[in-house]
Amino acid sequence: MTSEASMAPATATLTASGIARLANVGRAAVSNWRRRYADFPAPVGGTPASPSFDAREVEDWLRRHGRLHQAGSEQWAWRHIESYQPAAQISDVLGIAGAYLLIRADRTEAEDDTLPTPKQLVTQLHTLDTRLAEMVNNVLPKQWTPQLVTVLRTVAQLGSEQGPEASFEYLHSQYVSSAHSLSGLAGTPDNVVEVMLTLAGSGARTFDFTSGTGSILRMAADRALQSSTNTRCYAQEINPQYALITLLRLWFVHVRARHAGHTAEPPVVHVDDSLLADAMPNLRADVVVANFPFGMHDWGHDRLAYDPRWTYGLPPRTEPELAWVQHALAHLAPGGTAAVLMPPAAASRTAGRRVRAELVRHGALRAVIALPAGLMPPTGIGLHVWVLTQPDPHQPRSADLLLVDTTAAANQPLPDIVGTAWRAYQSDAYTEMPGVHRAVPVIDLLDDQVDLTPQRNLPQANELTSNPAQIVAGISEFDQLLDELRHSLPAVRQMQTTALRTAPQADVGDLVRSGSIAVQRATTRSRSTNAPANDVLVLTATDILSGGPPTGMAARAANDTVGPQVHAGDILIPVIGQKISARVATPKQIGAELGPGIQLMRVDTTRFDPWFLAGVVSRTDNLRVARRTSSTGNSTLRIDIRRLAIPVLPLDQQQAYGQAFRQLVEFRTKLDQAAATGATLAREIGDGLTVGTLGVSSRSDHVS
Repeated sequence: MTSEASMAPATATLTASGIARLANVGRAAVSNWRRRYADFPAPVGGTPASPSFDAREVEDWLRRHGRLHQAGSEQWAWRHIESYQPAAQISDVLGIAGAYLLIRADRTEAEDDTLPTPKQLVTQLHTLDTRLAEMVNNVLPKQWTPQLVTVLRTVAQLGSEQGPEASFEYLHSQYVSSAHSLSGLAGTPDNVVEVMLTLAGSGARTFDFTSGTGSILRMAADRALQSSTNTRCYAQEINPQYALITLLRLWFVHVRARHAGHTAEPPVVHVDDSLLADAMPNLRADVVVANFPFGMHDWGHDRLAYDPRWTYGLPPRTEPELAWVQHALAHLAPGGTAAVLMPPAAASRTAGRRVRAELVRHGALRAVIALPAGLMPPTGIGLHVWVLTQPDPHQPRSADLLLVDTTAAANQPLPDIVGTAWRAYQSDAYTEMPGVHRAVPVIDLLDDQVDLTPQRNLPQANELTSNPAQIVAGISEFDQLLDELRHSLPAVRQMQTTALRTAPQADVGDLVRSGSIAVQRATTRSRSTNAPANDVLVLTATDILSGGPPTGMAARAANDTVGPQVHAGDILIPVIGQKISARVATPKQIGAELGPGIQLMRVDTTRFDPWFLAGVVSRTDNLRVARRTSSTGNSTLRIDIRRLAIPVLPLDQQQAYGQAFRQLVEFRTKLDQAAATGATLAREIGDGLTVGTLGVSSRSDHVS
């Protein structure tokens, strides 16, 4: 472990969230400390709503009060980086740290702990890549500040312990999770990248024209190195900070390849808008992969009306994704393959049907793969992967399009499902898997809609003749589900009185004013008709009751602020309902944004157990107290959680009750699952008996 005192930079600052991570507590605990302890450090900057504190003073205070959490080098390295204010500097500092680690990774001699000057660092980078040196030089100060010295020393220590490349990948993962809430950056998950690369294959040139921070290209380069093949990576990215991170990550793999004796060409990364300022118009890549932004309103429709890339038709103003698709095709070499992520609506929107028809008719679009929902947080919908090839005029056009619904085979690993279907489709002996994948004749798709949605073109499970063996197995699984249901209720016993019944009461409103509890609601959206709006996924009341990811949509204008986001331990409560339904946020909901009609209760977890509070506020007799106004003409109510009083118990007793309340929620979930499963099973048994795939037997025969 690393000593906190030796790591604290003299000029570093921490926000309340940073202090909470430093002490391994919730943010509400930090607010309590500020009120309760007169010696808590005073803010040195920030705003009244988001103050910042001197890091050394905070660490000294935490140490005196026995609240300082021990952390490893990787945690300290990231804490020093994220302490920079304003937050926009974090990207630059990460780039500087990555450049320093890269220089250390490139060394073959013994490590020198002497910190180079900024000018020396740029000179060393020039020996690797002039473009990389220029990009780093743009964010370097003329001389190191004390805070940067601390960052680089900590990063160097981390690099010595874990290796430079692994260290930078860790810092990058922390950056993505923090930048996700600040600027919308969300890296492409590894399992999705693996699917895309399985479809696109490998080649001498791999191109990503909206690289973000390089997640897809890095895996492509790493896979090529592991298979002892060579690929040169090309990238373009509009954000210069992300472009620098992409180039650094690719250079780490390239350095590793050089040390292993490979002679691959170094990566190439350009900064600019790929549609409006294509930096490599003559590049023809063997592999094109991209996770480009969806729903862009100003993508250049008017300025690019006569662009030669629109081989399959001018993309409508409302279909920027079809512009990206044709951009990918324009950069494909003959025989090359592209795999791009697409919103599912792009497969069926009316405005894009003509371009879709041309892509299908000419054989440029070869496959549409429907992915399960929730793979790309914060997006809760299931995205599509479109597989594209550059048609060869000397070869016959494809007569069919492969459609794959991976959600219909959820028990198999995602890359296996997609890889098996794609390889079978490319072979001479393709056999479809009903309900999962099918090669649909092009003529069947070229109707008025040109709907390429896999689920709408594949027979659904309930349209197929049920497998009798699966039905019999389903009966056994249903028996097991009922058995779990019987044992999922909490153990209770009759008592004359309990600690909960006699506990004193505290008003939620008073606790909110004291800072022990915070209540938040969705941010009001802009009503201006002049502000362009994007659809964002938000939590709905149905999501809260099901425990699932966000499925609601809300429009956000460019001048709207991001609404409250869900943290672990938050209690979610619909504002309107026939009863109070409080639920603790599930892992699928953490990081999601609240939708209209949802309120969030955030508690100090050093004083309150979230499951306990969710249980006591949901009790039936609270309706009379919590309701604010009755909706006209029906029995639904508007719930004001501040009106409630909650019992005051020691934390250990709250946790005991909280466990019981949690079991009750799980029981209700299993009960709903059993009802749905039982209804489906009854229908399938009835159908099986009717068509003759099932016969009547005694219960003993069934059990045996």
